[in-house]
Amino acid sequence: CLIISTFLNKHKPWIETTYHGIVTENDDKVLLDPPLIALDKDAPLRYADSFEVTFTKEGEICGFRIHGQNVPFEAVMLDKSTGEGVIRAKDKLDCELQKEHTFTIQAYDCGEGPDGTNMKKSHKATVHIQVNDVNEYSPVFKEKSYKATVIEGKKYDSIVKVEAVDADCSFQFSQICSYEIVTPDVPFTIDKDGNIKNTEKLNYSKERMYKLTVTAYDCGKNRASEDVLVKINIKPTCKPSWQGFNKRIEYEPGTGSLALFPSIRLETCEEPITSIQASIELETNHIGKGCDRDTYSEKSLHRLCGASTGTVELLPAPSSATNWTVGLPTDNGHDSDQVFEFNGTQPIKVPEGVVSTSLKEPFTISVWMRHGPGGREKETILCNSDKTEMNRHHYSLYVHNCRLVLLLRQDPTESENYKPAEFHWKLDQVCDKEWHHYVLNIEFPAVALFVDGASFEPFLVTEDYPLHASKIETQLTIGACWQDLSGHDNDTETVSEPLTGGSARMAQYFRGNLAGLMIRSGKLENKKVIDCLYTCKEGLDVQLPEEVASAVKVEFNPNQSSLTLEGDDIESFEKVMQHISYLNSRQFPTPGIRHLRVTTTVKCFNEETCISVPDAEGYVMVLQPEEPKISLSGIDHFARGAAEFESTEGVTLFPELRIVSTITREVEAEAEGEDDPTVQETVVSEEIMHNLDMCEVTVVGDDLDGDHESLEVDLAQVQQRGLEISSSNVGMVITGVNTMANYEQVLHLIRYRNWHTEALFDRKFKLVCSELNGRYVSNDFKVEVNVIHTANPMEHVNNAMWQPQFINQVKHASVDLSGHNLANTHQASVVPSAATIVIVVCVSFLVFMIILGVFRIRAAHQRTMRDQENGKENEMDWDDSALTITVNPMETYEDQHSSEEEEEEEEESEDGEEEDDITSAESESSEDEEGAEQEDQQGTSRQQQLEWDDSTLTY
Repeated sequence: CLIISTFLNKHKPWIETTYHGIVTENDDKVLLDPPLIALDKDAPLRYADSFEVTFTKEGEICGFRIHGQNVPFEAVMLDKSTGEGVIRAKDKLDCELQKEHTFTIQAYDCGEGPDGTNMKKSHKATVHIQVNDVNEYSPVFKEKSYKATVIEGKKYDSIVKVEAVDADCSFQFSQICSYEIVTPDVPFTIDKDGNIKNTEKLNYSKERMYKLTVTAYDCGKNRASEDVLVKINIKPTCKPSWQGFNKRIEYEPGTGSLALFPSIRLETCEEPITSIQASIELETNHIGKGCDRDTYSEKSLHRLCGASTGTVELLPAPSSATNWTVGLPTDNGHDSDQVFEFNGTQPIKVPEGVVSTSLKEPFTISVWMRHGPGGREKETILCNSDKTEMNRHHYSLYVHNCRLVLLLRQDPTESENYKPAEFHWKLDQVCDKEWHHYVLNIEFPAVALFVDGASFEPFLVTEDYPLHASKIETQLTIGACWQDLSGHDNDTETVSEPLTGGSARMAQYFRGNLAGLMIRSGKLENKKVIDCLYTCKEGLDVQLPEEVASAVKVEFNPNQSSLTLEGDDIESFEKVMQHISYLNSRQFPTPGIRHLRVTTTVKCFNEETCISVPDAEGYVMVLQPEEPKISLSGIDHFARGAAEFESTEGVTLFPELRIVSTITREVEAEAEGEDDPTVQETVVSEEIMHNLDMCEVTVVGDDLDGDHESLEVDLAQVQQRGLEISSSNVGMVITGVNTMANYEQVLHLIRYRNWHTEALFDRKFKLVCSELNGRYVSNDFKVEVNVIHTANPMEHVNNAMWQPQFINQVKHASVDLSGHNLANTHQASVVPSAATIVIVVCVSFLVFMIILGVFRIRAAHQRTMRDQENGKENEMDWDDSALTITVNPMETYEDQHSSEEEEEEEEESEDGEEEDDITSAESESSEDEEGAEQEDQQGTSRQQQLEWDDSTLTY
């Protein structure tokens, strides 16, 4: 029996309100709790014994619908009649992108009838789905490498921490469960948090750096994809100190200021600092007289500092004019100042006339002295005492028991009252074995003492009677005191033991070093002059940055060899230290080492010294300056007529002298590559300008005979240029610090006169110039002057008439007679006009002299040819009032016109032999033309031959 019945769709489907699901990433199956099942009350009841078959669809669940945006899930209906379904992922899920998903789901039935009308929907249920993680990622360290620095001798809880991360989304797989040090046998360990610590105390001397390889594991036992490198530097135990400066600092002369500590910093080991004090000392005691100063003579230095008049130098450098210091031990006076050593056995006597016998007050005594602790005996620096009989000391300066004493006895006066006679100063400087500068201004009865520019008052002044009137001459000595041993008592002291031998007249010997001993009439009132004499040319300097100028206090000592810094801010203090520099203003400084020392005191909050900063030591190496080569050049061989030597003007010795100074430097040629092996250093000569302080002209051969010869110069011109000159029978000395140009001008003015030239054939002189008291010396420039004697007595008067014109022409244009020398002949005797026999004898004698002259010409020619080989240029000016010289060219010159003119001159000379009417004026004109042609052909080697023109000779 088939029963067909019809039902109406009266009820909605029903599902749970909330579902929870789990899905594993990379999978599409979702496990829901509770399962996804929809129920509908319209579903027919089914009985076991019923044979009724229903064909209607009311009560069936047709499907599920998911609501939400971009939901990566879908609902699948498994059985419509039971309402069972499942949720599946549309694509593979990634937990790292999204761990949870939430959306709503709704069930709907199939409705009524075949067309599904009156379809019913359930309520919306919420679905929560969690995506389970898969351990697909390995740990990765955050840094590519790790670095740390530790101090030796300590154990640390944590030196450095390494950290790795895992990209997995789950707690289990994203967590780093452990770290491991892969490097074996290292004194380090690492905990689960990545902290590395040492297992034992580290030793800097054993190992200065450790390199560790570290890896990491996540909780899924995945190892890091790449291990990481950890570097641990070991530092020695922290010690407060200055760091970051070079101990050797090279100073190149002429470069100005040089920063000594450009990168210095103070290591305080993290101690809290409240104040810092540092002292920087530049040790220069071993350089010269305590530091680098100009090494000119003391007289020149006084002139440079403004004390230009009335100065007498008692310890000058040994020379021909000042020879009383010869034999005293010195330091040679080259690289630094010239000092004299007195060992207690070598006093010196100053010649008479150097210092006035009676010094007019006021006057000044200045000296450099280095003296150590001595005995109880007096040690005399300077003493003026009686030569004979009375042994009176008129004035003296001496050292006694580390005291400086000035004795000054007054001249006799109408009143016989006591007057101040001895002035005593007790000074540590007298016995400290260091160089000090002493200046005594004497303006009786007051005496002012300056030591290194600082003023000192005498602690004791004793009085005595003035000296008795006497005509006894006095003796000025240095290093001891002159005493007569005839039995008279000394006015100031008694000699306990008589002296014998060569020292019988000396007592109170000085033991120490002296330099620059001067006596000057008038006192040095200007303090700037005294400071100038003492000031060093080298020292420390600092340019304070504006931002720290007020934060740090800076103080210098007088000669700038040390400075003191005080401050409370480390950063500002370090900036000031970085701006401290060394400066040497000399053009040619003394090379060598200058030691540096930095002494530091640091205080903390309790106003006590909390840390100890050791002294920082280094040195400045002043490099050897480029030594100048002073070259003297000019005409070194010439001839003049005898009348010119006998004239009031005399003969100019150095008419075309030139002074040039050069230095030689090595310059690297530029190359394309830095390592180009073909690059070679090129030597370059460069002309420089500097001062000179002395030029000395000396006679080669016999000394000057004051009865008939002398060297002369215009003193007004010399003084106008700020120079001084002294002369003796051996030559002339020009002194004073001045430019090379001024020295040239003065040397051009030096003339040689000889008013008895009958027996004179030639004179030779030598010129030497120097700088810095003999430190740099020029070449020896030698000049030979030949005397031309008149050979024709008949035309003597006529020649004298032409002499001024000849002299004038010689000064402006001279004939080039390079390679030849003129024969020196005696002046001919006057011919009597009466006796024929006498005439014959005289003519015979004249012929003999001509033959002798030819012989001397040949000998001189050979000598000058040798001079040519040595690179000398010789010029000779002929006095041809009696002789005619014809210059014959021996080579073919580039200028053909010049050769033709010389041939024409030869023809004119030959015509003159036939006509016998050539005058001396014509001969001079010919020489001037030849000289002009030769000046147009400078630098061309020539060989000329001298011929005698005897057209003017009378037999």
